[in-house]
Amino acid sequence: MKRGLLILMLFLVNYTIMAQKKELTADEKQVILHKATERPFTGKYYDFKAKGTYVCKQCGAPLYRSEDKFDSRCGWPSFDDEIKGAVKRVPDADGRRTEIVCARCGAHLGHVFTGEGFTSKNTRHCVNSISMEFVPADELKVDTAVFAGGCFWGVEYYMKKAPGVLAVESGYTGGTVEDPSYEEVCEGGTGHVEAVRVLFDKSKTDYETLAKLFFELHDPTQLNRQGPDYGEQYRSEIFYNSPEQKAIAEKLIRQLKEKGYDVVTKLAPASVFWVAEDYHQNYYGRKGTLPYCHGYTKRFD
Repeated sequence: MKRGLLILMLFLVNYTIMAQKKELTADEKQVILHKATERPFTGKYYDFKAKGTYVCKQCGAPLYRSEDKFDSRCGWPSFDDEIKGAVKRVPDADGRRTEIVCARCGAHLGHVFTGEGFTSKNTRHCVNSISMEFVPADELKVDTAVFAGGCFWGVEYYMKKAPGVLAVESGYTGGTVEDPSYEEVCEGGTGHVEAVRVLFDKSKTDYETLAKLFFELHDPTQLNRQGPDYGEQYRSEIFYNSPEQKAIAEKLIRQLKEKGYDVVTKLAPASVFWVAEDYHQNYYGRKGTLPYCHGYTKRFD
């Protein structure tokens, strides 16, 4: 699974666990709050191989994915990577080791070791089972949509406000250059477009609702531009993940054309989505300003 998609999926994991959060037991408090260590080979996730996501027992924040778990035979669950930004490293009180805690709530997880050579990442997160909960992959009732409609800042801003949307991520897709930078995309020649990937709860919204919003938050009649922004990277395009998504997009385009709109929006199958640099994520939310080239215009009945 690509890093960006994983990050989006895990927002829902957090959403689900937080809704079911329970008080810590005495044993959980001993480890999570007072930094004790459970006995080796006794944790429920030590010899556990199901596919899914491990989250913080205390706050529900996503911590590790099953793909990064490996058997180090140390007696505790071992991971060679964490979800980006989920785990904080701090010097241990013993002055020798490095403690790992949940970056959100500070819950004690265990310790991290490097240079042991267990995997190619040369890292071992040694985690107490009691500090975590597990969410099976098949319990996630979510879907994704990928839209490009000019500067991704504005599209992200409006998509995030839609009911049922769990997370939105800005990035680049549709081109041929691997892992492009913002500067490379702006210079042209990569074929990539500024786009957003939307994670949504299928029990609260659907793809057609979000696709309609996409056509109403930008001008689908502008070719290779949106407002004052010019260039192929600002083209209007939908990247569908299934035949059903493609059919819905085609239907909406037909409806708009019947209303007299000269729609130039392209359709293409979803391909690799390269996550944009951190400073592009939640841009307007962090800046506290409003989009300069996007606005809502009702186009459907």
